[in-house]
Amino acid sequence: HMSDAAEYLGEINRVQQEKSTGGGVTYEASFIIGGQIAGNKPSVYLVYPQGNYITTSKDTPYLQIGESKYGKPILDRILTPESSLETASLCALVSMDSTMRSNLTVGPPIEVMVYHTDSLTLERHYRFDVDSDYLRQLKRSWDSNLREAFNNLPPIAWSSNWDKQSVQKN
Repeated sequence: HMSDAAEYLGEINRVQQEKSTGGGVTYEASFIIGGQIAGNKPSVYLVYPQGNYITTSKDTPYLQIGESKYGKPILDRILTPESSLETASLCALVSMDSTMRSNLTVGPPIEVMVYHTDSLTLERHYRFDVDSDYLRQLKRSWDSNLREAFNNLPPIAWSSNWDKQSVQKN
């Protein structure tokens, strides 16, 4: 089972960190491991530095490591268990773009691997380097469409009732 692989990875990670720190354990490495064993459903696990792990669910259709505060809202608003692999891949790249824009320590290369159930092969692997024309096009398009969506929002309805409530609180 893939859960056995996640458990094994977690244990190896924990043991190696303890060995490398001489017992003064500082857990820092997290992993996402996913795949499919023939005859079983594909699965993905997030393995924590302490060796434990979680998997996706109906309520949590994706897993994420690293910087999450900038790109996570995009994932939360777009992804569902019914999302196509193409939608999920594009959403992940837009999420990364948002993170890169807000955190200068995050950047290319970005690697994406798409796996189709029961294919048992890794045929769709992409790497986007810092000079990627596609990443530049994606950024420009996302920026433009986000500004357009913002400009199309309904204006704030400044009601006298709302204003009185805010004044009373001060």
